[in-house]
Amino acid sequence: MNILIRNEHPADYRKVEEITRKAFWNLHVPGCDEHLLAHKLRKHKDFVKELDFVAVKDSEVIANIMFSDSYLTNENGGTLNTLTFGPVSVLPEYQRQGVGSKLITHAIEQAVEMGYAAIVIWGNPRHYCKFGFKASKSYSISIANNRYPCCLLVKELTTGMLSNHHWQFHGSDVFDVNREELEDFDSTFEKLEKESRYTQEEFAILSKAYLE
Repeated sequence: MNILIRNEHPADYRKVEEITRKAFWNLHVPGCDEHLLAHKLRKHKDFVKELDFVAVKDSEVIANIMFSDSYLTNENGGTLNTLTFGPVSVLPEYQRQGVGSKLITHAIEQAVEMGYAAIVIWGNPRHYCKFGFKASKSYSISIANNRYPCCLLVKELTTGMLSNHHWQFHGSDVFDVNREELEDFDSTFEKLEKESRYTQEEFAILSKAYLE
């Protein structure tokens, strides 16, 4: 598929939020909140504008990837700036055709050029290990209480930057979604029915699993 990848423009904002909503609707929970996240992220201090990309086919925006700043702290009090991406959204009719892979690959290449040390994401290993992401425990990167979630994944961009330390991951607070705010924002979109699906149970299991 021939697609153009470019930075998102203000004129794309609502379209991207609609794409994000359709891509995630009923996937992880009944409904979704990723479209509100996209809306809030652009105004947040942690937003990385240079890595906000859309995929365009025949003049139509069909996919998007967004990044936020995150960081790691180590046992000596040192800090290392990292990136986190999400949401990554592809219109359902264009999913499983390589669009998301092209966006992710392009964005990673740009992140390397910008000099970032690593990308740390929350995601399904089945989707992201093919891009070189590994379990966070492979790099001794935990969350609070020295826990290693199965869905916390890391791609080292600068070889050796994560070696010889134990790290703790700190993501942006933009991911903290207010339910009332979500309901108000969601009411401005086309009405979609909330449903229960097997993917939600899969997500619940994965998000609660930890590596020992």
